[in-house]
Amino acid sequence: MYKGIRRITCIAVVGILMTSCVTSKVYKDLESKYANLKREHRKMKDDFSALEKTNAKDREALQTLEAEYAKTKAERDELQHNYDAALANYENLKNSYDALEKNSSAAIAANSKKNRELLTKLEEKERAFAQERNRLDALQKDLDARSQRVDELEGLIAAKEAKMQALKAAISKALRNFEGNGLTVEERDGKVYVSMENKLLFESGSWAVGTQGRKAVKQLGKVLGGNPDIAVLIEGHTDNVPYTGGGQLKGNWDLSTKRATAIVTILLENKQIDPQNLTAAGRGEFAPVASNDTSAGKSKNRRIEVILTPKLDEITKLLNDI
Repeated sequence: MYKGIRRITCIAVVGILMTSCVTSKVYKDLESKYANLKREHRKMKDDFSALEKTNAKDREALQTLEAEYAKTKAERDELQHNYDAALANYENLKNSYDALEKNSSAAIAANSKKNRELLTKLEEKERAFAQERNRLDALQKDLDARSQRVDELEGLIAAKEAKMQALKAAISKALRNFEGNGLTVEERDGKVYVSMENKLLFESGSWAVGTQGRKAVKQLGKVLGGNPDIAVLIEGHTDNVPYTGGGQLKGNWDLSTKRATAIVTILLENKQIDPQNLTAAGRGEFAPVASNDTSAGKSKNRRIEVILTPKLDEITKLLNDI
């Protein structure tokens, strides 16, 4: 197009030169046409340049599209290949599965029956396990409750032991002036034993308490009056020499009992002592602490024993609950 415009321009110039002898009006017309042609030429040149740039961009875009097309085609071919391989693999697996299903239907039915049986057994075991778990939970609760009661019992026993030790100390302190004069205080197996020989309390064959003995019993009563939760057993003991005093007493059994009740009578002069806490008993000659073959042994056997025991109502209740 550019070459054609240039050719027209040249022809116009030659024509002008050949007709230089034309009139001025014609010349002006030609000159005007030349100017118009020149402007059109410039415009067409600019348009051509723009078209060339657009064409270059289009060629570049075309190359990019061609590259993308080639890449997409390669990817499509790879996907097609993978699809074909997967399809072939699927067909093989399907054929294998169909063969297995055909050959294993009987085995599957047998396994299904066995599985149902196992499931039934499992459900039975689960029910048995739940029952056992409930039983164990109940046993654990009972064990916890029993453990708590054992702890309470141990606490009560410890408190009782501490109280008995304190009681022994208080009695020893109250009877300090009489210890060594036929009176002893000791603690054994959770009990306090106050042993008073007859030489401190009674004349031979008598159950009347002497002055010193009365003082000792009254001192003991002061301590017992401050401990209302202590059970008091007063036991009378003799040696093996038969009682021959006559009168209303029939023998050592009666004498030992009479002496025990004499001690109880003195203790009850203290109004702080609850009579329900006291028990009098006669043991006669049948609980000796020494041999009756010597005078010293017989003297030890003729005695009053006051046995102090903590009341065990709370402990007994806890033991019954365990």
